[in-house]
Formats: sequence, C-alpha cells, structure tokens
Amino acid sequence: MTDYPKPPFPSQQQSMPGATAKMQPRPDHGETSYKGSGRLAGRKAIITGGDSGIGRAVALAFAREGADVLVAYLNEDEDARETERLVKEAGRKAVLVPGDIQASAHCRKIVDKAVSELGGIDILVNNAAHQASFKDIADISDEEWELTFKVNLHAMFYLTKAAVAHMKPGSCIINTASINSDAPSPHLLAYATSKGAIQNFTAGLAQLLAGKGIRANAVAPGPIWTPLIPSTMPEDAVKNFGKQVPMQRPGQPAELATAYVMLADPLSSYVSGATIAVTGGKPIL
Repeated sequence: MTDYPKPPFPSQQQSMPGATAKMQPRPDHGETSYKGSGRLAGRKAIITGGDSGIGRAVALAFAREGADVLVAYLNEDEDARETERLVKEAGRKAVLVPGDIQASAHCRKIVDKAVSELGGIDILVNNAAHQASFKDIADISDEEWELTFKVNLHAMFYLTKAAVAHMKPGSCIINTASINSDAPSPHLLAYATSKGAIQNFTAGLAQLLAGKGIRANAVAPGPIWTPLIPSTMPEDAVKNFGKQVPMQRPGQPAELATAYVMLADPLSSYVSGATIAVTGGKPIL
C-alpha cells in the first residue's frame, strides 16, 4: 500500500475552481504508478471535469488502458493541458473542450465533438461537479442552490441524453456520486442533495438503458484530495481533511481510477445499476 499523506495539511485556500499546482501536498493521479494492460483498447471516452482531480486520474488510466479521451472542463486551461499531455504520452488521442456544462447546448457540443474527433462514444464519465460549504441554510442563496443542481445533475441528464443517441451495445455511463449520497454532510446541503439524486438517476438509468445494451453505474468517493477541497472548504476543514474516515486520510485521485476502469471494462458486462464506494473504510450501507 502506498504511504499517502495524512492530515494535518499546510494552511491553503484557493478561489474556485482551484488549481492542482497550488496544492500542498500535490495530488497523485497515478502518473508513476498506473500501468495499463489494454482493458479499454480502442474505446472512446468523454470525461467531464477531466482537467484535474478524479477526472485527470481517470483520463490517465483510460489512456494507459488504450482509450482515446475527450476532456471537458470549465476554464482551468493549465490543468487541462497537463491532462492532455499525460493522455498523449500514453499514445492516445486527447481532445480538450472548455466551457460551462450548465448550458444544454454546450453539453450537446461536447458529444458532437467526441463523435467528430474521436469517431464515436463508448464511455461517458459524468464527473464534473460544483460544491460550496455553508453553516446555515439562510446563507445558501437561491442562485447557489440552482447552480449546484445545474452543474451536478442537469448537465448529467443533458450529456447522457445526447451521448446515448451515439452509443452502441456494450457502451457504458459512469456517474460520480459521493459518500454524501448516503451520509450527507450538513455543511454541504446543496451538493449532498444533488449527489443523492445522482445515485437515484443512475439506478433508474441502468434499468432504462438495459434493453439498448448500455450499462450505467456510479462511483461514490469519500474525501478525495483534489483542487475542489482548498477552493470550497474552510481553512480548518482543509487542514484536517480526510481525518474523519477509518484510514484517517484523504484518498488520492489515483486510488479511484481502478474503480472507473473496472466499470468501463467490457468484461464487466453484468455490472449495471451499481454504486462502487471508494471511501477509506467508511461503509455505505
């Protein structure tokens, strides 16, 4: 087992959406550890939020497993270019598409770009998310609540609806849920509520798409060390991040990549409607 860092972490705050280069310690995306074995050879994947964090680790792993990747992201160009470099270094095609997935038209653009530049879509990873923490419900503006659902849930519907039209039997959809789907943090009320909806959406989607031969699953991460943390959480929460789970540390993005690869692997053909918990020992029951 890799000896990953444990809290307390250095004091650090960033503005949203955060940048990998400013994090202390730097997250591990599997740059030196992930070894592919051709499990996704010739597949074509869309990954939202693929510029950093979990999305970057998944893009790296998919590429090393033989997949071409479209990385959709908001505006973090520096991070996105690093993900692009890692994908190309693995010998695979990388397509970057910046923009705001709140807009249904942009979601359709992402799908159209994958079809035109990758030649199709076999895997859709709905991973991009917005979160913000609040101590009182009165502090959550109507706009903040709506933003959270537009990014986390509405975009997932827009992307899935557009992608399914191009997916063949054997394709799959992987949605990033959260430990908050089952154990909601009161300080992340909007985010946790949206993540509960994502788990429900995934369960219904798996049944709806089974007849088309398309699988749908979710991954539920626990506390993971990504730019989202120093850019959306109070200083003390960042300092002690991950201490609340049995392993007493945050997970690294690299530690989730294998779950996404397993769900994307065509050999996982009977796995649909599942939620894979990656939570550092904290059970989801």
